[in-house]
Amino acid sequence: MDDDGRIFFQRRSPQRKLFPNSWDIVGGHLEPGETVDDALRREVLEETGWRVSAVLALVGDYAYTGDDGRDRHETDFLVRVDGDLARPRLEEGKHTEFRWLGPDDLAVLDETRAVDDGMIRRIAEDGFAVLHTLGM
Repeated sequence: MDDDGRIFFQRRSPQRKLFPNSWDIVGGHLEPGETVDDALRREVLEETGWRVSAVLALVGDYAYTGDDGRDRHETDFLVRVDGDLARPRLEEGKHTEFRWLGPDDLAVLDETRAVDDGMIRRIAEDGFAVLHTLGM
């Protein structure tokens, strides 16, 4: 999140196999022997160039079936990062643009989502609910 209480989203490239051209949060998978905290920090650095300075809270655990038909599980967190928040270093070939969204901006997350599952929007709404609970 940024100092204005907004959450970072990035658009997946049209070439991605899972949810192409859709808005998403930073994420990935655990490498062998890696902890969740290690994976969180690695993925943020790989996808944005930023370093996690604080893990603020758990947003939630989510189970879903991807548009590739595979069952998946993810755990999402709210974090603060160090770096130039106006200039993330998006992973070339994986993401094409970014936006910082507030709770009133979430309709954009429904754009071009091939699967009408509402998942990314639900994660965003849960994230803003956690921010509210934290008094942020």
